[in-house]
Amino acid sequence: MYLQFINPTSTTTTLNDNLPISKIACSCMPQQSLADQNSGLVGVSEPEPMVQRWDDGGGRRVVPAMDAVVKVFCVHTEPNFSLPWQRKKQYSTSSSGFVIGDRRVLTNAHSVDHHTQVKVKKRGSDTKYLATVLAIGTECDIAMLSVSDDEFWEGISPVEFGSLPALQDAVTVVGYPIGGDTISVTSGVVSRMQILSYVHGSTELLGMQIDAAINSGNSGGPAFNDKGKCVGIAFQSLKHEDAENIGYVIPIPVIMHFILDYEKNGAYTGFPILGIEWQKMENPDLRMSMGMRPDQKGVRIKRMEPTSPECHVLKPSDVILSFDGVNIANDGTVPFRHGERIGFSYLVSQKYIGDQALVKVLRNSQTLEFNIKLAKHKELIPSHIHGKPPSYYIIAGFVFTAVSVPYLRSEFGNLFDVPIKLLDKHLHAMAESVDEQLVVVSQVLVADINIGYEDIVNNQVLDFNGKPVKNLKGLANMVENCNDEYLKFSLEYNQVVVLQTKNAKAATLDILATHCISSSMSDDLKIKDNMLQEV
Repeated sequence: MYLQFINPTSTTTTLNDNLPISKIACSCMPQQSLADQNSGLVGVSEPEPMVQRWDDGGGRRVVPAMDAVVKVFCVHTEPNFSLPWQRKKQYSTSSSGFVIGDRRVLTNAHSVDHHTQVKVKKRGSDTKYLATVLAIGTECDIAMLSVSDDEFWEGISPVEFGSLPALQDAVTVVGYPIGGDTISVTSGVVSRMQILSYVHGSTELLGMQIDAAINSGNSGGPAFNDKGKCVGIAFQSLKHEDAENIGYVIPIPVIMHFILDYEKNGAYTGFPILGIEWQKMENPDLRMSMGMRPDQKGVRIKRMEPTSPECHVLKPSDVILSFDGVNIANDGTVPFRHGERIGFSYLVSQKYIGDQALVKVLRNSQTLEFNIKLAKHKELIPSHIHGKPPSYYIIAGFVFTAVSVPYLRSEFGNLFDVPIKLLDKHLHAMAESVDEQLVVVSQVLVADINIGYEDIVNNQVLDFNGKPVKNLKGLANMVENCNDEYLKFSLEYNQVVVLQTKNAKAATLDILATHCISSSMSDDLKIKDNMLQEV
């Protein structure tokens, strides 16, 4: 399967991924001229779109607040994971957004990811206004903007939010997709409501599938119901030879969670999870062996996240019977709406970081209840770096870095091309502590001091001078304060790197100068007086 992301020099770049849908495109569009956008189109004009007539129930015509839909322009400067001391060449994209209350604008997180400048333009206006990014919700792919110029807010009314639509309800997606510079309207119906893989967020949240086309540039545009109220945000689409006009919309529960989270905490804190891996209990022999009565249903805990709060009360082989009073079925689903069921992770995602949840479990044929404080997921290999530059440390030409999913995509493209040990850790390994990282030698900057080690690349560092490597800062601290005669790095596959301490530290300065690198370590590894913090 393939993911489409914006490339600064071409329309799209395809990257393989392991998402459970065939081909998904994040619909953010590279900036181009109107002539470029319309190249190859024959006999296509761009009249002001006519919106369908809707009835508000009293015979009055209702139209969506299209004047609240804005075009978002963003200049991105992405990190360079291969050369983490610098960034890639900047590029520009355009997408959509819409005005909500309190002088705020919503758009997609991937529309302003790694932003250096964001501007917005109102419908029918020729002026672009500088915008400030207030919050980025990476997991839910929503970002909140604000514009300080009072002129922008003149004559513009915020959209009104509606309720979660039912299947077959009409929806209209409004935005500024590829193919023209004016506003565009596409209509369809809600065809599915399910827990969906969010491409940008690398998470699974409630998502709404519609049969309206969502194209590059539609990202961040609102989806209206037949009452003219906003019921979602366009954010990705399915691209497959056997499928047409399948788009995905972020639904109201996820949007309101993002907004209320920001209003409550003054910043985006995220969506909590239960730090468990679970197994279905559909086999009758399995249920009987666990001591479950015929009227009991639930899922079995396989593993617990060592860093999660619930690991102190729940245990492997516990059977989770209910979450906050809602019974969980043997397949892990809970009632959603009439005739619909949904994964019980939806109940967890409706909570906020720090909330309490009542979990009922079956342990050794005994029913127990626990109040659990919900928290975010601590990943050994993080899915995101949240706009921060990559961490690195250089000694004698060896470039050490902490592994993240963006790093793996940068190095290998397709995640299934990642070396098997790294891939296994990405898919299955759990962090034993909140500050644990997976540290690798990303490359070796060739010099006389490292002769014979030039081919080492993406090898995990297990220990240094006999001490285990817990994270990158810990490694840098140990190396910088090492007074032993040799620096000895133990890597995976029983590979060893040995360097004379005095020569290695002396050679580092020349190597940095040769490659025009200003510092041997990233800023996050430094503290005052150029001393490293104990880890």
